[in-house]
Amino acid sequence: MIESRLACRGCAARILVRLLAVAICLGASLLDGGTALAQVGGGLGGFRSVGGIAIDAQGIVENLDGRALESLAAERRESLKNAGPVKAGELRKVSLAAVTAAVAEFSAAGKPIPADLLLLGGLERITHVFVDPDGHDIILAGPADKAAVDAAGNLVAASSGRPLLQLEDLIVALRTTDQARKGGILCSIDPTQEGLKNLQKFLGAQRTIGPNPEAVFRGMEQALGPQTVTVGGVPAGSRFALVLVAADYRMKRIGMGLEPSGIRELPSYLALVPPGAKTTALPRFWLEAEYEPLARDADELAWRIGGRRMKCLTENDVIAKGGIDRSAAPADKGAEKWCAAMTEHYDKLAAKHPVFAELVNCVDVAVVAALIQSRQLPTRAGLDLGPLLDAEKLPLPTYNPPTSVPTVASGIKKGTNWVLSASGGVQFQPWEFAANSAASEDVGQTRARAISAKADPSAWWWD
Repeated sequence: MIESRLACRGCAARILVRLLAVAICLGASLLDGGTALAQVGGGLGGFRSVGGIAIDAQGIVENLDGRALESLAAERRESLKNAGPVKAGELRKVSLAAVTAAVAEFSAAGKPIPADLLLLGGLERITHVFVDPDGHDIILAGPADKAAVDAAGNLVAASSGRPLLQLEDLIVALRTTDQARKGGILCSIDPTQEGLKNLQKFLGAQRTIGPNPEAVFRGMEQALGPQTVTVGGVPAGSRFALVLVAADYRMKRIGMGLEPSGIRELPSYLALVPPGAKTTALPRFWLEAEYEPLARDADELAWRIGGRRMKCLTENDVIAKGGIDRSAAPADKGAEKWCAAMTEHYDKLAAKHPVFAELVNCVDVAVVAALIQSRQLPTRAGLDLGPLLDAEKLPLPTYNPPTSVPTVASGIKKGTNWVLSASGGVQFQPWEFAANSAASEDVGQTRARAISAKADPSAWWWD
């Protein structure tokens, strides 16, 4: 937090400046690559939109307006007419062998992949991974439902309203397991060193805030300038990466009070700052994943993934001479309280803002990909995933990668203080979760039932 004394109506006032980097989602029609995956349902670009935000050719963010969102929702609903009669299922099984073969066939023929295949048979999450050496297959399983489009244009399960998994994200996770192993998967939005210096100079020159603080807010935005977006572990131009940044975007806007959380238990962070608060820190908020140990059978042919949750964490930064110092800032009780509330009520928040459930989906597929690679499950199954991993034969859609975001300053008055909001990110290490497992007797029995339930040998999903 940057601190500056200003005069307000003849009295001493303090502006506690916490600056928000408005983060990014992806636009509805900004792809410039991909053959079969880019032609879903005769051109369903809407499948690849997250959070109602577009990115222009320069990588700068802008909100999609209401009409654009309505058009996007209409496009998705039209495309889902050809999605097939996928129904709800408590434990749907999806054959990676059949998916791989189908994708290779459609790609070789230059045909669009059907929507139900792109949505992995309507999987809402992956709770189990089964290896079938006799059938040369790896089976992904979990609750599933028919696809629908909600009022905001999100692709969701018809009954629960939860976003569905997407094949595109799974392929990205499988292709980038080595990158994720080395440095984890993350996104971050940070001010530039030059911007921080300009902001300090601007605040140092202020002598009065006057009756309308908006001019000061706009001045701070201009002084700090665009902030830099960093993505690691997955390609910055992938849908996966933009889901990460989209979730970060919504978290910041909710914390800053620019949009409501939609749930009573999570007010804005600004509302939790006590009157008269005095600090020189810039709080950061970020999201991390947490999993219970994966359950496995004795032969490591059956795996259950559970106990997942997202945690909001915080730390304080100090604006120092050379930039940001994250070494010795005092704790911010308001920030800690806000993070605790977001962690506790994350699932409820995700029901109001599906992008937070999308983030969990991406974490899940990253963990599954790390599990598949670290335990050499394709080798054990006798399954060649090459057609999914070959970027030349199966190019994925690419998007304008996010590079910078404009700074937005806003605030509420706390006594004689004007408080503005913060920055943050998303980070997790899927290999760490995949390596943490414990033996379980029942998961092997679930595997046996799942494999025996496949009545049609050619089916790529079954209940």
